[in-house]
Amino acid sequence: MKKIFIVFMVAVFAVSMMLAGTGCGEEAAAEEAAPGAVTVIGTWGGDELTSFQEAVFPFTEDTGIGMAFEGTRDLAAVLTTRVQAGNPPDIAILPNPGQMYELAEDDALVDISEFMDMNELNSNYAEAWLDLASYDDTLYGIFYKVANKSLIWYNPSAFSAGGYEVPADWDELIALSDKIVSDGGTPWAIGFESEAASGWPATDWIEDIMLRTAGPDVYDKWVNHEIPWTEEAVKEAWEVFGEIVLNEDYQYGGTTGTLTTNFGDAAAPLFTDPPGAYMHRQASFVTGFFPEGLEVGKDYDFFPFPSIDPEYGVPVLGGADLIVMLNDTPEAREFMKYLATAEPQEIWAASGGGFISPNKVVSIDAYPDELTKKMAEMVVNAEVFRFDASDLMPAAVGSGSFWTGALDFVGGTDLDTVLSEIEDSALDSY
Repeated sequence: MKKIFIVFMVAVFAVSMMLAGTGCGEEAAAEEAAPGAVTVIGTWGGDELTSFQEAVFPFTEDTGIGMAFEGTRDLAAVLTTRVQAGNPPDIAILPNPGQMYELAEDDALVDISEFMDMNELNSNYAEAWLDLASYDDTLYGIFYKVANKSLIWYNPSAFSAGGYEVPADWDELIALSDKIVSDGGTPWAIGFESEAASGWPATDWIEDIMLRTAGPDVYDKWVNHEIPWTEEAVKEAWEVFGEIVLNEDYQYGGTTGTLTTNFGDAAAPLFTDPPGAYMHRQASFVTGFFPEGLEVGKDYDFFPFPSIDPEYGVPVLGGADLIVMLNDTPEAREFMKYLATAEPQEIWAASGGGFISPNKVVSIDAYPDELTKKMAEMVVNAEVFRFDASDLMPAAVGSGSFWTGALDFVGGTDLDTVLSEIEDSALDSY
């Protein structure tokens, strides 16, 4: 989901086989010719793409089916254009289930239940994951890579040197932030820039807060636009968000730094000597952007995004990349079947980078360290788990007015104005 902005193309192609002899008919040629490459589009790049390529390699080696991968941060626009032009890729890896619903409504997706082993899928994936990947009771995708988003990262060594303790709730978090400022430090390192996708890290903050101030039932109504954006419960979540992002002393580089720092670079001040900042809120995948040579548990660790209203405890907000099929070819079918198994997911899990699989067959021992196991178990054991709200909203809102509205709010636009503008776009989109 939401990770790299560089646009590039990577291709791995199967080697063509030559027919022996002459006079072969078309049917024989079709049977003996090497299968073609499966075309895939997604947002992954850098270490994420490398890990995905490594996970796919056994499939390519085993079947001879190659993969041509196109990466873009502006996936929604690029994919929509390709579909409308009648030239969709075989496979799309979506960070946004909302777009899956739109594609399914337009009959652009393949019903994968027609060729997947549904008994195996029902056994390996929780019903909630299959429901989220379905539209009108038809299964269109498989969730592959889950992110635990309710995490606040910190440097244990820096905390120890400063005499700081992990906060148990929001009040303690604010008190800790004030203590760090009074000691001459900066509590938070934040980055909301992500080129065309700028703003998504800000919406994750608001969603985590909304779960803790309004609760999961109101959260669900908000996602489905059963309450307006101008509702008091929504406004309260933004106001709590503002306690941190509107405080210049709390942020490394102030609000300008927060708005202009790329999300992948934002955590860097935690690891300088002396620390430029002490805390960073980001999902489980962020460890893939940390500097090399850091020691888990000594240089970095996390604590759960704390409770705000005790009534709602400590829910978990998550996101996940969803793999869907747009062209029904034999090669694409085999590719989808492979990706739904534990093998490629355990390969990626072993490589690190905060990968968490929703596949119940994936062994906990596949994760490379105790930190990743702890993140995975936090997801599994959560009493309340909710999917990233912006990923479930129509794209014009979830990856449109919500993203830009959050940036406007941090930049100083009046909250009532921001919420009214998002509400206007929601009225046109739902």
